[in-house]
Amino acid sequence: MKILVIQQKRIGDVLVSSILCNSLKKQYPDSVIDFMCYAHCKDVLIGNPNIDTVIILPEITRKSYLSLFKFFFEIRSQKYDVLIDIYGKLETNLITLFSGSKTKISYYKWYSALLYNHNIKRLQKEEPAKYGQAIDNRLLLLNPLKLADKTIDPHPKLFVSQKENQDATALFAEHKISSDKKIVMISLLGSEKSKTYPSEYMARVIDYVADNRDIDILFNYFPSQIEEAKKILDLCSKSTQEKVSFDLLGNDVRSFIAIMDQCDFIIGNDGGAVNMAKALGKPSFTIFSPHVDKKDWATFEDGLQNISVHLSDYKPESINGLATKEIKTIISSLYNEFNPELFKDKLNFFLNQHQ
Repeated sequence: MKILVIQQKRIGDVLVSSILCNSLKKQYPDSVIDFMCYAHCKDVLIGNPNIDTVIILPEITRKSYLSLFKFFFEIRSQKYDVLIDIYGKLETNLITLFSGSKTKISYYKWYSALLYNHNIKRLQKEEPAKYGQAIDNRLLLLNPLKLADKTIDPHPKLFVSQKENQDATALFAEHKISSDKKIVMISLLGSEKSKTYPSEYMARVIDYVADNRDIDILFNYFPSQIEEAKKILDLCSKSTQEKVSFDLLGNDVRSFIAIMDQCDFIIGNDGGAVNMAKALGKPSFTIFSPHVDKKDWATFEDGLQNISVHLSDYKPESINGLATKEIKTIISSLYNEFNPELFKDKLNFFLNQHQ
């Protein structure tokens, strides 16, 4: 059997969607399972033994009708038996149309339903989440294939090579990071401004983390975000700054994964870094943006290993009845209401559990 899983979205979405491959390979160990994603997301799939080939749809191909249709027929030539289209956007609708696959699975959308022979309806927002609806909804896409319960694996996984591990260990030694101390990664900045906890508040969170604790602190940020990162560091207390290894930074996603694998836990903004930490089995304390539905992405929330906080946990009246678009228009004022004092006790509980 040949199976193609398509997830054309962000890195966290790709990582979470890889659970489909993990479960399918358990059920069908002799199958060929390929995964299609954007080039900047492929690093979270490297080393996964449940994925045979990662297929990239290059940006240059997407911009040329001739190249795009050539790509469609290349996919068709692979003769996939099963195609699972997770995002269901126009280009993946077209890939599905030309694929020739007998079994085509996606989420129900009225305008594309005729392209798929299995149109899965997502869970209603009010339905209870088992693993987090981002996970639960993806597992629904496996229902038409009737996998045995014992083969369903809801946990995303990352795989670190021996060489990557050695490089990360050498980097820690170079920065004099001791394995005798707990090492905390701070997810400093979100993927966009509306998903980024205010700098002043984040600095206070980092001060709480550092206060009276013998730990080493690492910051996760892109080189292009260095000025924003420095701003937050400058807002921290002098004693906190002494515990931060500001320049210990991965050059790319793979090096970040290896660095995260050396850390003990992660704290900070929701996003790819937190999802990668969870996939490495690291405890997480996540601060959600007011416009993100916590029920979707608070995956594997158990009040101990993984804890998250959202403005609605403390001031539900601030966002009750507001649509996501409305929340985004007032995101700054809502973030201002989300003072870290609100969740300081919960953060200290998390730290005490994992210190």
